[in-house]
Amino acid sequence: MVLLGHGSTLNSESSGPVYAHAAELRRAGLFAEVREAFWKQAPHISQVLGELKANRVFIVPMFIGEGYFSGEVIPEALGFHTHSAQGSRLLRGNQTWIYCRAVGTHASMTRILLTRARHVVEQFPFPRAPLPRDISLFIAGHGTERSSRSGDAVQAQVEILRGLDMYGCVHGVFMEQEPLIAQSYSLATTRHMVVIPFFISDGLHVTEDIPMMLGEPERIVRVRLTNGQWPWRNPTEMNGKLVWYSRSVGTEPGLTEVVLEMVTQAADGNR
Repeated sequence: MVLLGHGSTLNSESSGPVYAHAAELRRAGLFAEVREAFWKQAPHISQVLGELKANRVFIVPMFIGEGYFSGEVIPEALGFHTHSAQGSRLLRGNQTWIYCRAVGTHASMTRILLTRARHVVEQFPFPRAPLPRDISLFIAGHGTERSSRSGDAVQAQVEILRGLDMYGCVHGVFMEQEPLIAQSYSLATTRHMVVIPFFISDGLHVTEDIPMMLGEPERIVRVRLTNGQWPWRNPTEMNGKLVWYSRSVGTEPGLTEVVLEMVTQAADGNR
């Protein structure tokens, strides 16, 4: 198995979840080999694939959605030209490569989001933990105009969460497409808000960009990060709302199980 992350040369935190989940999968001993690979940093995916000896290789994109990179650029660069609901299959010499769907598209991500939303409020219950029905829940994604599918994973989860009828309201908000993260305050129907970054890592977008889009001054964000603190004090009073901001979904330990479920689904669909 290869866990494939985007990677970054600017922020070391971006690769952390890939290494953490790969280590957990190695400890489980279910695969002959579990490797980390990246698109934007070493070890590069092409290098790692060239080193593997197993006859069957599962490539799991540690991405939130089937967007520009995970759904177009990377699979095409690796030689995959079709992408099914279970993933894509490619014969390379005596090997079969199976490119799974992005981990964030799996139905079990709903469980991860609910866990994140519950934990951040339980951890910081000041003045007391509100009930879910008194919370406006926001799933914050990147979004981009370069791919019409970029926000699909966020919107799919929003619809599932709305159907559960647990929270006062549920919305998807984005960095680079409508509705924007800054619009969360006007969309909220309750005084309490929980914002969950639907990202794999606590990289620059999660630790800097989104807190500032939510209204935290850049100076305060940078001071908190310099001091080794989370950039958002939970909860923070902002624009008449009491706002909790969680860590990214990719840092949730339960994501390892989602990776295994994604591989099982891909294996069943490619027999």
